[in-house]
Amino acid sequence: MTEPLSEHSADVIVVGAGPAGSTTAYYLAKAGLDVLLLEKTAFPREKVCGDGLTPRATKQLVSMGIDISEEAGWLRNKGLRIIGGGVRLQLDWPELASYPDYGLVRKRDDFDEQLAQQAQKAGARLYERCNVGAPIRDERTGRITGVEAKLGEEKTPVTFHAPLVVAADGNSTRLSLAMGLHRRDDRPMGVAVRTYFTSPRHDDDYLESWLELWDRRGAEDRLLPGYGWIFGMGDGTSNVGLGILNSSSAFKELDWREVLKAWCASMPEDWGYTPENMTMPIRGAALPMAFNRQPHYTKGLLLVGDAGGMVNPFNGEGIAYAMESGQIAADVIVQAHARATPAQRELALNNYPKVLKETYGGYYTMGRAFVKLIGNPKVMKVATQRGLTHPLLMKFTLKMLANLTDPQGGDAMDRIINGLSKVAPKA
Repeated sequence: MTEPLSEHSADVIVVGAGPAGSTTAYYLAKAGLDVLLLEKTAFPREKVCGDGLTPRATKQLVSMGIDISEEAGWLRNKGLRIIGGGVRLQLDWPELASYPDYGLVRKRDDFDEQLAQQAQKAGARLYERCNVGAPIRDERTGRITGVEAKLGEEKTPVTFHAPLVVAADGNSTRLSLAMGLHRRDDRPMGVAVRTYFTSPRHDDDYLESWLELWDRRGAEDRLLPGYGWIFGMGDGTSNVGLGILNSSSAFKELDWREVLKAWCASMPEDWGYTPENMTMPIRGAALPMAFNRQPHYTKGLLLVGDAGGMVNPFNGEGIAYAMESGQIAADVIVQAHARATPAQRELALNNYPKVLKETYGGYYTMGRAFVKLIGNPKVMKVATQRGLTHPLLMKFTLKMLANLTDPQGGDAMDRIINGLSKVAPKA
């Protein structure tokens, strides 16, 4: 392993110890690089999330050597239950060579901590309560060469230095903004709001998705764009939330916390989704989708996870793509680190956005088209009423929405989805 240059210098600085940052730091440290992982809060800490993980995210946890046994506090799920259009359809996760046939549920407050600890075990140096401010830039080239930060409860000013910096600081990504990388308005944005209830449904072994979200508070029932979820946590509580897309005219005009309350009020009383059973306040977070901030590499800065808008527009899933992009970024950095000249290193680093586009670009383009379609309430109504009655079509839809296919040797559905992803523009 590279010897630390000094306490505040390293080969790579990773800003943010969420799933994207901790995964990046883990793979970098494992390859022998000296890594600083800077987290603005202290663990354990809460994050707004559905807490449900698909087989895609499960695969990433297995690759990082995380103990995902039930004894270690993970709840497994068999698939997805879809409710809408008067139909209740239960679909098992597909059996694939590339992904496990089960998903997981885990609260984000200690999920993120486990990943950060795994990065530390691999050799990354974690600083908690480290609030990163401005980037330090080379006056001549404009490249990032480090970051300024305030450390600990005393907010002691510190500077950290490294030839490469990874922005894993989430949707707000102040570091990217300070480097002049702004959000693209032509990309979809979602909002998720969620809370927890004490509920007898806490040990459900299917993730539950409601494709029809009804606002029943006015004179007429109103079908809202977006979807609701109910995920049993296995600890006596359910995570209940909803996701909404900015392709909808209702995006700005509604109070989504109130919509969540109204939706919960329409559910059977014995499920327990009532105000007195609520164990946490309703909280919301943005879901940056489909590469909504680019370029993913420029002047010594790489963007991973939400900072680079990696959320899947089909289903709002962010954790799998945060971890995958972290692994891709780490691989590119490790290769660049081994090059002899700055020009050669830069050539390797410029491959990062290309790999991302090759991996997700076509699929995300299809997702953007899907987002526009479901933003139309008429289309949504027809989709739920007609589509849900065809189990084969729904099996295809599940593979498409969750991005679960075998790249080689899959079935006909896999070949269709993979083929569409290949021919779609990789913007």
